Amino acid sequence: MKTRFWQLLALLVALGLVLAACGGGGTASTGGQVITSGGFVCPEPSPRMEVTSKELNLFVWTEYIPTEWKECFELIYGVKVNHDEYSSNEEMYAKLSAGGANYDLVQPTDYIVGLMVRQGLLQKFDAARLPNKANLDPNYMGFAFDPNNDYTIPYQAGTEALIYNADKVANPPASWADLWRPEYAGRLVFLDDSRATIGLTLLTLGYDPNTKDPAQLDEAKAKLRELVPNIKLFDSDSPKTALIAGDVDLGMTWTGEAFVAQQENPAFQYVYPTEGAILWQDNWAIPANAPNLDAVYAWLNYTMQGDVFWLMLRDFPYTNPNIAALEYARENDPELYTAYIESPITNTPREVIEKGHRIDDVGEALPLYDQLWTEVKGSD
Repeated sequence: MKTRFWQLLALLVALGLVLAACGGGGTASTGGQVITSGGFVCPEPSPRMEVTSKELNLFVWTEYIPTEWKECFELIYGVKVNHDEYSSNEEMYAKLSAGGANYDLVQPTDYIVGLMVRQGLLQKFDAARLPNKANLDPNYMGFAFDPNNDYTIPYQAGTEALIYNADKVANPPASWADLWRPEYAGRLVFLDDSRATIGLTLLTLGYDPNTKDPAQLDEAKAKLRELVPNIKLFDSDSPKTALIAGDVDLGMTWTGEAFVAQQENPAFQYVYPTEGAILWQDNWAIPANAPNLDAVYAWLNYTMQGDVFWLMLRDFPYTNPNIAALEYARENDPELYTAYIESPITNTPREVIEKGHRIDDVGEALPLYDQLWTEVKGSD
């Protein structure tokens, strides 16, 4: 009995060592495959990069990283992935500019990139260490906020537009200006997005959403003060949750949130407003003092692989800038690919893009926007 006990104990210890070597979350099959705890077969890195760092520290938007990415990367490279989240660019910017945070990667949206570069918060990419950047669609590169993509590479893109529940809203909105209708009071959800909310208000007044004119911003402040008391919820974490639950009936939201809501309940309709939708793009960027650069480049190249990035279509269906991922999904999950391609929510129509508005860096006028938002939100 004692001999059997010690044999069993030795077997359990050996099994524990194997699991520890795999990061505790997966196993290697007899065919040499790396498999996550959920049964996902991790693709082999192409290329496989040399990594000596023991951890990777991500600071990313909420609900934006597939679980398999983290687990596969940990299993394959033996690097612990630490994952903090934020709900607004301003939150992310404030934490980085305060110092003391040892993040390796962040995901700034277009308009805040210029400010972060001017303040020395980001470092340039080493293009030679990003071979899988070739998988990205050139249509998502070279924007004014980073013309040469020195500091950013695209992650996901999309729009901010109107959403409503057709079963509950008899008189649906067609424009941003319609959101001021008294009948919508107490039924609205808005993203907690200062620049987009101020921008759409400026559009209803016929102004540039990136104006630097104090008089125009004062007009927008007065108009927005009329709307804020009618907004039941500001939510940039998961606005779809309140919509699906029936706590709110309409409002403004992002591409991916609208798509998931509609998949859950076809009564949800996503409408591009007559004044033009807000266009945006989130990007990967490396903080100036990132401590684990070898892990950064290994992560970026691995997740940019088509057989890895396609998981974004499944988990976070925004507009996908990775050509290789779309091709992989078309061949390996045609149902998922077709749902993405055929939806005017995720596959934004060309005319919507041409009529849309990007939120830009307003430079020295930024304090005017910050003050406006503080005063309006504080009056609610």
